Amino acid sequence: MTENKRTTRTVTDAEMAEQRAYTEQIAAWNAVYAAEHGTSRRYYVQTFGCQQNEADSERLAGMAEAMGYVPAAAAADADLILINTCAVREHAEERALSITGQFKHLKEKNPELVIGICGCMVSQETRKERIKHSYPYVSFLFGTSMLYRMPEILYRYLNEHKRQFFLDAGDAGNIAEDIPVRRGSNKQAWVSIMYGCNNFCTYCIVPYVRGRERSRRPERILDEIRGLIAEGYREFTLLGQNVNSYGRDLDDGIDFPDLLAQICALEGDFRVHFMTSHPKDASRKLIDVMAANDKAAKHFHLPLQSGSDRVLAAMNRRYTIAQYLDILAYMRQKMPSITVTSDIIVGFPGETEEEFEETLEAIKAARCDQLFTFIYSPRTGTPAAELEQLPDDVKGDRMTRLLAVQNEIMLEKNQACVGGIYDILVEGISRGDKTMYAGRTEGGKLVHFPADEALSLTGKMVKVKITAAETYNLWAEII
Repeated sequence: MTENKRTTRTVTDAEMAEQRAYTEQIAAWNAVYAAEHGTSRRYYVQTFGCQQNEADSERLAGMAEAMGYVPAAAAADADLILINTCAVREHAEERALSITGQFKHLKEKNPELVIGICGCMVSQETRKERIKHSYPYVSFLFGTSMLYRMPEILYRYLNEHKRQFFLDAGDAGNIAEDIPVRRGSNKQAWVSIMYGCNNFCTYCIVPYVRGRERSRRPERILDEIRGLIAEGYREFTLLGQNVNSYGRDLDDGIDFPDLLAQICALEGDFRVHFMTSHPKDASRKLIDVMAANDKAAKHFHLPLQSGSDRVLAAMNRRYTIAQYLDILAYMRQKMPSITVTSDIIVGFPGETEEEFEETLEAIKAARCDQLFTFIYSPRTGTPAAELEQLPDDVKGDRMTRLLAVQNEIMLEKNQACVGGIYDILVEGISRGDKTMYAGRTEGGKLVHFPADEALSLTGKMVKVKITAAETYNLWAEII
């Protein structure tokens, strides 16, 4: 075991070899099954939550395929169901539990079906106990830092026929490398650079369910991206609860701006995004690195959360609205065309009408290209959940008013793009209109343009001219 100067523990080669041995044993069992039945066992991953959860699910899928399972089109077709959960909001947890409840009838039809639940939700003791007692058909649970042990957990269940409960306990500092990955795209890739959070915002459960900040070694990150570039990937999103804190738990003196500069220096035609940043740690050094490197996407997601300094202090955010706007001003000075997105929480406990009005003024001053807005939801175990809550109708009214202001700003920002020339990465045929391609600018703006049946553009970078704008969409023609 190797340790850095905080709590991070790198899983050893011997431990990973043990997981590969479990993988090979299950793969052998599945090979016998396939030979006897003429079909392979199938797996299905149901994902809730953030991009980090999506990245984790790609690793769950990679491990399942290494164990001899093949993808199922739907849960009803699967022999192994993995439910990767979120704990950020109550709604996400209840949805995960509701869907888990719907799988009960699948277990009744197929007693050999294996159902596993993992992720942030089950890292909470109350949720673990509820699942343990109310969902007896669930085969196993494991917490976020136990993901790499999924082969062992599955092996034990299949071998012992006993429910397995592998929660984080004292292992919340694990960093495991060389986990198989089945990526959801062959052009865009999530790359986790760190895990956990040290900020303890009073509304947020993440530090309690994902543990303290721990960073991957820069050489492992660079090796992963080099491999993806060689495979033809064109866009990378670096993931962390607060990427600006990257490297503080390591001993090599490399911070996040240094890492971003090293990634941009790699050979190849690609662009790099990152999320999420905390305003208190968003440095001018990072902005300077972005401005100096063409491969760094000119997009910055910088959550504001509230426009009231008192509410920000109550949230334990540790910056003021003036400091936030100063960061934006420097960004736009160095990168005039940068796209800025942000998060806002409406209805935090104790938020007065005057403080909400301050938030409206703040978003008018910030003029972000897009806001991701949330009505405050109390999370059991966080300090804010113990405070007196605002009525739902007050929160709902404020959200409506906030969106009205922001939608005006978004439309104006998008209309300013009309006539502009942009390089976009084509994601594929538009879901809403099969005659149109959909893609995104480097700032993440959604662009639609006519699909030419003679061209196969999915996954390619194309140049377009914006011809029209709506609040949430841009329309273009290829040039």
